[in-house]
Amino acid sequence: MRFSQKIGMTSVRDSIQIESIDEKLENRLWNTIQINFFDVIGVNFYHSVEKDSDIGYVFQSIWQEFFGNRADEIPKIQQRDISAREFVGYIKDWFFKCHWFEKYDFLEFLSKMDINYLRIEFDLNCNKSLKKEMSAYRLVDGYIVQITSEEEIVEIEEALFNSSKWESVNIHLKTAIEYFSNRENPDHRNSVKESISAVESLCKIIVGNDNTTLAPALKIIEEKYKIHGALRSGFTALYGYTSGAGGIRHSLLEDDIIVTMEDAKFMLVSCSAFINYLKVKIEK
Repeated sequence: MRFSQKIGMTSVRDSIQIESIDEKLENRLWNTIQINFFDVIGVNFYHSVEKDSDIGYVFQSIWQEFFGNRADEIPKIQQRDISAREFVGYIKDWFFKCHWFEKYDFLEFLSKMDINYLRIEFDLNCNKSLKKEMSAYRLVDGYIVQITSEEEIVEIEEALFNSSKWESVNIHLKTAIEYFSNRENPDHRNSVKESISAVESLCKIIVGNDNTTLAPALKIIEEKYKIHGALRSGFTALYGYTSGAGGIRHSLLEDDIIVTMEDAKFMLVSCSAFINYLKVKIEK
C-alpha cells in the first residue's frame, strides 16, 4: 500500500475512477486495444493491409464510421494498400490526447465490431483492465455501463465527514477504502470487515458504550431514535455474516465464500449510506 493511501490522502474519487481516466488505466486500455484487438485480428505493424481484406474492412470502418474521416485520406503505402503502422499510429496519437469519455466511445465501437463481426472476446479482456484499475465502468453487450454511480461516491464522501467526534468511524471507513482500492493487492475481505466495523463504531458512539457490539447498540438506537426495525435487522444480519464461523472476520477456510470486489463495494456503499442515515436521525 502506498504512503498516500495509508494516511488517507487518496480520495475515493481517485480510487474509483468516475468521470476520469488516470495514466495507469489509460496505458492499460491502450495495451488491451493493441494486444487484444489489433494483435488478435492479425495486424502486422510492419506490413501493408489490403483494402479488400478482413483487416482492411476493420480499418476502414474505424477510419470512416468512428472518426468520420474521408475514405481517400486513410494512410496508404501503395495506391490501395493501407499502412498498418501509420493507421495504428494515428489512433494511438488520438487516444492519448482525447477526453476520457472519448476513450470509452472508442472501446464501445471496438466492442460492437467484435460482437457483430470479429468475435474475439474483446469485452472480456477490456473488462479485466477496467476492473484492475478501479474504473467505474464496464463493457456490457457492446455498451459502456456505469457500475459505480455518482450517488454512491457521494454517500461514501459524506460518511467521511471530518470531525473528531466521528474519528473512529472515519478510520474504519478510510481503511475499508484503502483495502478496496489497492490496485496491486486488493483485500476485499478486510474491506468488508472495516465497512461494518465503521457502522459498529458509530453505534458505540451514539449509545455511549465502547464495550457493546452492533446488535445491542442498534436495538437501543431503534427504540430511542425510531429507526425502522427492518433496517436494524438487516444490519444485524450483515454483522452476523461478517462474524460467523465462515465469515469475514475469521481466517480463510476451505468452505469460506470468496469475497469479491462487488461484495466489498456493496458493503462500503451500504454501510456509508447507513452511517449518513444514522447521523441525520440522531441530529433531529
